[in-house]
Amino acid sequence: MVEGDCMFTGKTENLGVIGWPIAHSLSPVLQNAALREAGLDYAYIALPVSPKDLPAAVEGLRAMNFRGFNVTIPHKTTVIPLLDEIDKDARIIGAVNTVINENGRLRGCNTDAGGFIGALEEKGFRAEGKHVSLLGAGGAARAVIWGLVKNKARRISIGVRNPSKAGVVMEFFQKYTDIAVFFWESEEFRSELEKTDLLVNTTPLGMYPAVDAMPSVDFGRLNKDAFVYDIIYTPYRTRFLKEAAALGHPVLNGEGMLAGQGAEAFRLWTGKKANVDLMKKTLREYLEELK
Repeated sequence: MVEGDCMFTGKTENLGVIGWPIAHSLSPVLQNAALREAGLDYAYIALPVSPKDLPAAVEGLRAMNFRGFNVTIPHKTTVIPLLDEIDKDARIIGAVNTVINENGRLRGCNTDAGGFIGALEEKGFRAEGKHVSLLGAGGAARAVIWGLVKNKARRISIGVRNPSKAGVVMEFFQKYTDIAVFFWESEEFRSELEKTDLLVNTTPLGMYPAVDAMPSVDFGRLNKDAFVYDIIYTPYRTRFLKEAAALGHPVLNGEGMLAGQGAEAFRLWTGKKANVDLMKKTLREYLEELK
């Protein structure tokens, strides 16, 4: 393929992302930029698939010999029984975001945990032995928790609006790590913040267009040396991160996590290393154009 061209042939390997709706997905932007830069004869497209059509779509992608595909909302869990194999990360997180077609056999993976940790490590933060506090206990939190477990975080404290709903997450991960759930405005959680090395927002609060929202957190009680991470990437800096930065905390948004999980999917499909810096640059430029 000539660099910059969109000339595909019968030898072109096909990739895609399935979801409903799918117009919001940034995966085609990131993946096609990385594929072009690597000089690979691949094409990556967005594929709208309604929940009722998911079984037929998965079989169709298998039949058409797609090399692989990403999976986004609302299919990350419901796709699991339609696949031939699920890796350990996806099984523990309870969601698949990447599928590889290996000679007609579909293997489901989850690259979110690796993307989360990779972005942190790029900033020089290592989770091993650290006390981490999370805000939220949804699907994104499960991937974050598993990444922290694999990287030997010492303790994980989860602050939520409704602790009873988050209890199932705590019970599941208790066999892997020291983990507890608290109401995020409680004195108990504020005490956890005083010992926290890393504070992570896994909720959608503050995401565009509701940019004035943020999870409830008492920054006055947060360890003054804590690293603060918001997995949201639009806006570039949420209100949560702005308040943390104003108090002198090092901060990180979700841009690196998005690019990192995409880069790992890229490697699984192509066997090549993606240019993560290019992915992040492309993402930033694309989001700027949308403003």
